[in-house]
Amino acid sequence: MLAIVESAALNGIDAFTVQVEIDLQNGTPGWTLVGLPDTAVQESRERVRTAIRNSSLRFPLYKLTTNLAPADVRKEGPAYDLPLAIGILAVSGQLPADRLDDMLIVGELSLDGSVRSVNGVLSIAMHARDTGKRRLMVPAVNAEEAAVVGNLEVIGVESLLDAVHYLHNPDSKSPTRVDVNALLSRATEYDVDFAEIKGQEQAKRALEIAAAGGHNVLLIGPPGSGKTMLARRLPTILPPMTLEEALQTTRLYSAAGFLPPKVGLMTTRPFRSPHHTTSYAALVGGGSVPRPGEISLAHNGVLFLDELPEFKRDVLEAMRQPLEDGVVSVSRVQASVQFPARCMLVAAMNPCPCGFHGDPHQSCSCSQTMIRKYLQRISGPLLDRIDIHLEVPRLRQDELLSLGTGEPSERIRERVIRARLRQLERLQPHGLTCNAQMSSKLVREYCPIGEDARSYLRTAVQRLGLSARAFDRIVKIARTIADLDGEERILLPHIAESVQYRSVDRRYWGAG
Repeated sequence: MLAIVESAALNGIDAFTVQVEIDLQNGTPGWTLVGLPDTAVQESRERVRTAIRNSSLRFPLYKLTTNLAPADVRKEGPAYDLPLAIGILAVSGQLPADRLDDMLIVGELSLDGSVRSVNGVLSIAMHARDTGKRRLMVPAVNAEEAAVVGNLEVIGVESLLDAVHYLHNPDSKSPTRVDVNALLSRATEYDVDFAEIKGQEQAKRALEIAAAGGHNVLLIGPPGSGKTMLARRLPTILPPMTLEEALQTTRLYSAAGFLPPKVGLMTTRPFRSPHHTTSYAALVGGGSVPRPGEISLAHNGVLFLDELPEFKRDVLEAMRQPLEDGVVSVSRVQASVQFPARCMLVAAMNPCPCGFHGDPHQSCSCSQTMIRKYLQRISGPLLDRIDIHLEVPRLRQDELLSLGTGEPSERIRERVIRARLRQLERLQPHGLTCNAQMSSKLVREYCPIGEDARSYLRTAVQRLGLSARAFDRIVKIARTIADLDGEERILLPHIAESVQYRSVDRRYWGAG
């Protein structure tokens, strides 16, 4: 006798079908599991056998052979427990096998028969819908996540007995429903606000421009100047996520196992702040089983790297390609996977090892050699990929003691949203959402510059020795400033303000 149950597995964040084939024959009782299972899948035999018995069901005392197809792809994790158990019950006549048609099943079993959550359910649900499946059986805690995908009946089960009861009587359980529009329209609440920042008007203006155009930012200043405080408030002025952005972000967090329980859709832009001791694989992604790294977990949000020069050089250099392309490619012998990585990079650093080089209030204790070595940890190509370079000085005493409050995040966010809508209208035919994503060709097409502004820019390029990449970034920033002002053409004041965000690095690195 043979029963086939369809399940699924992940390759990166994309799902593919795994057929669980179970054959029952007369012979010495035993269970053989083939199809390149890893240790967790091999151990599923004991979990499934015990869960079936503890659920007052009968485990067949026959010769069982189970194959996980395709047999040339390694199977990992405990998500095959539930389909294995369902298949065994079907092949032994305890379940109607025809009820498994048009259904895909995933879930981990506890020894008492309860069903535990698994990773990557949103990607699996999208795969089930795209391959024409009508029903998807998942752990109950993952049901809302799967139900975000429309045109699919999502059946959340608490236990093996719950699944068996449903398969005997499909009308006993209603599919899980989720109102996606209600989730997206729910206002995001933050514990921080730009109104709490005293002074630093230039820094707040620069972050508004960065948020409006999706630009990367480097904050340079002494300890205590407010660099971290500014960076942590950047998500509060970013526009709300679209449905497509929310789905992309949720898929990444689900595949990585970081999605909170019973959260169907992530609607808040992520803010990731890894420690400077973070490894290459943890930041960029990888591992023996490729998993998304911090730069991918910040997709559609903010990646904050504090104490930038303290990160290992190879880790920082590995970020160059993802920052440029918005995607991370991880290659292994068995497979190659891609993770989206289109995030805003906000980096913060001191101007020297002690932190007080150039500070008018406290003298620097570092030698010129120490300062040069410290700054050289940041390569020119990486600096070129950061659009806005900003000096953040320490607050003056009168600013520090001021009782007034700054402009609230909500008001800044309104201006950012209006600027983003202008960009979306312009760039949507190209599949882009903000100015920072424009190619050189699109910069020439959508960034018309007047003759006076062009003359000023030509002089700035000569004086600062800017690279072609830095030139494009200046024009992109100017385009964003024009969008904030509601201007179709880039004017001289827009270019002048944009150039100043690329001149600070000349003071420290001696290059544009």
